[in-house]
Amino acid sequence: MGSESGRPDEQPAHDVQVSPFSLARTPITRRQYEPFLRHGRAPAPPWWEDPAFSHPDQPVVGVTWYDAAAYADWLTAVAGGPWRLPSEAEWERAARGGLELAPTPWGEALPPGEVPQGRMDAPWPAGRGTPNGFGLLDMGTIVHEWCLDWYREDYYAASPDRDPRGPAEGERRSSRGGSWRHRVRWSPPGARSSLPPLFQYADYGFRVLREDA
Repeated sequence: MGSESGRPDEQPAHDVQVSPFSLARTPITRRQYEPFLRHGRAPAPPWWEDPAFSHPDQPVVGVTWYDAAAYADWLTAVAGGPWRLPSEAEWERAARGGLELAPTPWGEALPPGEVPQGRMDAPWPAGRGTPNGFGLLDMGTIVHEWCLDWYREDYYAASPDRDPRGPAEGERRSSRGGSWRHRVRWSPPGARSSLPPLFQYADYGFRVLREDA
């Protein structure tokens, strides 16, 4: 986990073990989020009514960390679980797709056409790229994805080597992945990001994790 060639908060690279889990193949889409809204579990996020963000297969964006966590709780109730947000360690394990030292989720380079080029006014639909070695799509592209952990820049210096879940408290929640809004629209598996949990950005979404026995 981490990267010796990355930013200071990605260092040191270190070995981590995580318990078995399953991760959603894509970020949660508008199609998947709509029943949650219909049941009155959260207010509609910004951009929900924006035509540019209306395709049912686009990742839902503009959700707070609390909205994302509430969706996972709702999914546990209606579909069985338990479901929750992935920790940074779980997300990175999944993103690497079994390639521990590769710079991308697919190996040495992005597959052709994985990330659209040119001007964009909204995220592209999820699930249209190339799966990584674990069969997961859009890892590190389209949107930043909320993670379970509180963020701390120096956390790797003292994090446990088994199922790390981040510091006990903080001001920002961790996130992972790239962004349709950025000039470079993808991020390496070890790249970290963070945001205050109440912020709502047009390039912030999430995916969910199911704990496996």
